Amino acid sequence: MSSPHDFDFFHGAWRVRHRRLTDFLDPDSAWEEFTGTSHCRPLFDGTANIDEIDMPHLGSKGATLRLFDPGTKLWSLNWASSRTGTLFPPVFGHFEGDRGEFTGSDTFIGKDVLVRFVWSGVCDTAARWEQAFAVDGGRTWVTNWIMDFTRPEGAPTAS
Repeated sequence: MSSPHDFDFFHGAWRVRHRRLTDFLDPDSAWEEFTGTSHCRPLFDGTANIDEIDMPHLGSKGATLRLFDPGTKLWSLNWASSRTGTLFPPVFGHFEGDRGEFTGSDTFIGKDVLVRFVWSGVCDTAARWEQAFAVDGGRTWVTNWIMDFTRPEGAPTAS
């Protein structure tokens, strides 16, 4: 069951190893790999949080605002990019154990896509985030971005 503390593990500093497809809709396109950093802090007594991720390889940063709705028990994840200065449509979902799945609708290079974020392997010192797109109503997903998060040496873990 999802709770307002599902993302407590994510508070603090992280090292990030990125893998992403060069073409988000083509599963056979090449993967590029690069590193970055991220820092997350709680808001609203822990029922929300915000993180900023720095991706020097891309020359950009991103931010995610996560909000827990106590009525529906769902999270909304709201992504913004420093490249566009815009907020992308949110994805909604919840955790079951150490896995969270969040979906929503967006467009990518003029095509309507379903977007899925999956958080897995969640603990105080590591986590994985994956993004996938579907152009066929969710029958076929193309995982196009994977981020593996690890705590920097000596960084405190979430409490």
